Amino acid sequence: MNPIEPEIEKIGDAVIEMIELVKQQLSRSKDAFLNLDKELASQINHTEKRVNSLELTIDKYCENTIARFSPVATDLRFVVSMLKINSDLERIGDYADSIADYVRIIETPVSKELLKTVSASEMFDLAVGMMDLLEEAYVKDNTKKMKKLFSRDTALNEINKQKSSAIKDFLLKNPESIDEALFVHSTIKKLERVGDHVKNIAENYIFYSDAKVMKHKKLS
Repeated sequence: MNPIEPEIEKIGDAVIEMIELVKQQLSRSKDAFLNLDKELASQINHTEKRVNSLELTIDKYCENTIARFSPVATDLRFVVSMLKINSDLERIGDYADSIADYVRIIETPVSKELLKTVSASEMFDLAVGMMDLLEEAYVKDNTKKMKKLFSRDTALNEINKQKSSAIKDFLLKNPESIDEALFVHSTIKKLERVGDHVKNIAENYIFYSDAKVMKHKKLS
């Protein structure tokens, strides 16, 4: 056995753990947001410490592997890609944590009319679904599934484009709800950014697996 193989496996397993943890955080943030569940929001905030700790652990694994084994070719692409993927996953965890922060301080549920207007539930479902697909593609080493994430990100972007006019129309009818509207606007933007980070992860995984650079390419 190549001495680097156990280290590669250790990194890969840790990244799977990170994907699962971040996916859980994002899914819980949906429930906390839509149901104004402050207890769940507190759990998300507490779990954020685990996300940050695991990020540091994966970084350490990758750095030690480079220092000890000087990987080349596929092994080097793997380690470099996992470093970048790890960073994107941590950012997704940050977005879930930020949504939970607000849930903890607001006093009344967000207007159902506003949530429907900006397709908040749909955006959450798309974002969490992207994490599901990401995990499946990663575990199965399936770059075709990874490429499906690009169109999912496009769908998130299209919904996000409509949010400003939708929120403006809501505020014209409900001018007293400006704080509420700003929070929803921020949350929708975070979900759009989740899509961007998942797309980054897919690009980096494809770079590792297929040695193809997908970044900045326009995909149909």
